[in-house]
Amino acid sequence: MTIFVDMLSLIIPVYNRPEEIRELLDSLAAQTNPDVEILIVEDGSSQTCEDVVRACSQACPSLRLRYLTKTNSGPGLSRNAGAEQAEGDFFVFLDSDCVVPPGYVEAVKEGVERTGCDAFGGPDRAGEDFDAMQKAVSYSMTSFFTTGGIRGGGEKMEKFHPRSFNMGVSRKAFQAVGGFSGMRYGEDIDFSIRLIRAGFRTVLLKDAWVCHKRRTDMKAFFRQVWHSGAARIELERRHPRSLKPVHTLPALFTLGSLLLLLAAVGCLAAAAGPLAVGTALSAALCCLSPLLLYALLIFMDSLLRNGLRVALLSVGTSFVQLWGYGCGFWTALLRRPL
Repeated sequence: MTIFVDMLSLIIPVYNRPEEIRELLDSLAAQTNPDVEILIVEDGSSQTCEDVVRACSQACPSLRLRYLTKTNSGPGLSRNAGAEQAEGDFFVFLDSDCVVPPGYVEAVKEGVERTGCDAFGGPDRAGEDFDAMQKAVSYSMTSFFTTGGIRGGGEKMEKFHPRSFNMGVSRKAFQAVGGFSGMRYGEDIDFSIRLIRAGFRTVLLKDAWVCHKRRTDMKAFFRQVWHSGAARIELERRHPRSLKPVHTLPALFTLGSLLLLLAAVGCLAAAAGPLAVGTALSAALCCLSPLLLYALLIFMDSLLRNGLRVALLSVGTSFVQLWGYGCGFWTALLRRPL
């Protein structure tokens, strides 16, 4: 069924990221199809982007830009606040750390009208101007060999669930399921599950892609994916049978890695003398060989896509991503077993 989208409302929650909003607004000002309204929802930030929004409005008066403020409540409820003020018949939600190509709005409108979908999600990728670490983090979040296949994309291992960094939904469907929940993490998957279970149709619009500038601080990145792993357990409590075997793969990888590391340490500790050191080292390497082979796979895949420096970094970011997700998953499960 073909539908006609009268106007898109782009809703962007932001928390303490004025410089990121500047880049996103600059990219929205350069759209080939500017017939949209943009709602920036300041979620109780101590570093607001009000001056950035004002400057953008002055520099590009044709941009339909509104700035809303509210007390801090998390991204889901901030999106709801934006939707309450939106005038369009189709809402598009973007994260503040995204940058969109010039044809993004046009791709969204064409895709929604062509497919007649109730909701869509779009892929993300690294921008050409990203530094090596940003590209490595992007690789670890989008590669089929990490959790990219779970998140969805051209190659996916589960039914596609739009993610809030780049997703859209009709006003009708949004209102029917009551918008986003108050979950701090995993609220987008919760929203997608409710849409699908209510009978609404979701699709992946491959041409509606964004450049996603994720965290490049390893500690912050670990914390982010830790919350993602923990959220998967909370989602199963809210939506029984939503946890699929594929969602446990990062957790199983984390557990398996730990067991292999302990086995390798045990082999080294068992060395009874100089003559046994070689044997112990061989046994330890044998224990670690699955991890080494996986690291080589990541390196070679990223090398073909990104070059040597990014490939080396991709090995580290991929292990951090999988271990972070797995640790969050196991911690949440042990604290409150299903």
